[in-house]
Amino acid sequence: MKGKLKFIVPLVLLLVVGGVYKFVLAKPAPTPKPKVEGEVYVLGKDFLVNLSDGKFAKLGVGLVFDEGFVAAPAGAAEEGGAPPTGYGVLPQEAVVRDIVTDVVTDESANALTSRKGRETIKKEILKRLKAQTDVKAHEVLLTDVAVQ
Repeated sequence: MKGKLKFIVPLVLLLVVGGVYKFVLAKPAPTPKPKVEGEVYVLGKDFLVNLSDGKFAKLGVGLVFDEGFVAAPAGAAEEGGAPPTGYGVLPQEAVVRDIVTDVVTDESANALTSRKGRETIKKEILKRLKAQTDVKAHEVLLTDVAVQ
């Protein structure tokens, strides 16, 4: 019996000390940084616009906001009712849609199908959003792009 205790007691003490270290003294593992900073809001209805070379483009647009973004103030749905079908609850969404339409209309098909062209268009949309609206987006996403 003493032989077994000589083996079991140190083992139990080792487990207890290891558990105390793991759960009390050890630093928690760092949480990985998110790949997308903020919350993504996708405008509900796609855009269909004319391009400068006689083609059409259909595209979806998303906006990236800081964490904690709320699309509409609390109680807005009760006051004004639900938005029309296909439209979201983003305040000033009509102005945002106007800016996107204005920037993309009369662009060339090459501008929308090339990476560099899309980046230029996204920067222009963001610049105009910051200048003409109270929408606090910090990035514009083109979620779907089809040119015909």
